[in-house]
Amino acid sequence: MRDWTLRLVLCALLGAACATCPPRCECSEAAHTVKCVGKDLRSVPSGIPGYTRNLFITGNQISRIGPESFKGLDNVTNLSLSNNRISEVESHTFSGLRSLRSLDLSNNQLAVIHPEAFSVQNQTLRELNLSRALYNYSSVSDLATSLRWSSLGSLRGLDLSHNSLVLLPPRLFSRLSGLRRLQLSNASLAALPNSSLAGLERLEELDLSLNALRTLSAEGLRELDSLPPQAALRLGGNPFACACGAEAFAAWLNGSRGRVRDAEGLACAFPAAMRNASVLAAAGALTPGCRRRAAGADLALQTSYVFLGVVLGFVGLVFLFVLYLNRKGIKKRVYDLRDACREVWEGYHYRFEADSDPRLSQVSTSADA
Repeated sequence: MRDWTLRLVLCALLGAACATCPPRCECSEAAHTVKCVGKDLRSVPSGIPGYTRNLFITGNQISRIGPESFKGLDNVTNLSLSNNRISEVESHTFSGLRSLRSLDLSNNQLAVIHPEAFSVQNQTLRELNLSRALYNYSSVSDLATSLRWSSLGSLRGLDLSHNSLVLLPPRLFSRLSGLRRLQLSNASLAALPNSSLAGLERLEELDLSLNALRTLSAEGLRELDSLPPQAALRLGGNPFACACGAEAFAAWLNGSRGRVRDAEGLACAFPAAMRNASVLAAAGALTPGCRRRAAGADLALQTSYVFLGVVLGFVGLVFLFVLYLNRKGIKKRVYDLRDACREVWEGYHYRFEADSDPRLSQVSTSADA
């Protein structure tokens, strides 16, 4: 009885240290961890103990999160909200998490991301996981706005893999100057447009594997070259075309083996005759062969121009010969046309003078009478 009374007194003094665990959750004060996993929750539970540093709310039915969802959780450093079917993240949702360093929103259905959804005080956030989280391309545009508006200059890792990005919005990462690792694998990327990788001044790792890159245009190569020299690249699993038109990419790849960590394993997907062949091996023979083909194409084009010139010259000669044979008739028609034009002009001139001189106008009127 005495121990129980002492415990109650200690709980009253410590308050949050003896806080109860939310229903359907598991709490460990020693590990500073709360887990609410697969409990069919419809919202973030209230009453989460203040000692919590690691908060796992995963595998539930939560559709929306906002600023009221995480009040009083100043000590949370790692927050996992994966696989909850979250579709909307309001502005300043995580602003109250003053110590937040890692945020996992993977495997959700984010359709609406408000402009300041990822604003965190003191720029504490270091890792953001949005793998398999974006519902459609509209949410990609929302994300671009949110990343520009939110204070994420201290973010170190960003995972956007397994999303249907197709094309990266311009300057998507322009405010993430401290980013070190960027995961863009299996994101259906077909190209790297201008300014798509702008602002990544400290990047150390970029994963572009398992996308839809058949080659990299001059614009895309400039984007990769704009990254810091120490940035390691991964390009494996893309359906590269080892055909004419990819000479610039082939030359760039041969000169970038130190940066492209999986360069030796890159394989051709097109044409069928070169499928699974090494891109580096194919690249060595690509440029000379394409030059010969281009030279043959130029010769064929020049031959076509010569033939066209001969045909046009012959048509011109025929036209001049026809004109010569009909020179008398043409001359007569020209004279007739000239006389007709002169008569019309003289009639207009006479009428103009009659209208401008009242006396001629009276003579004309009396003559008509």
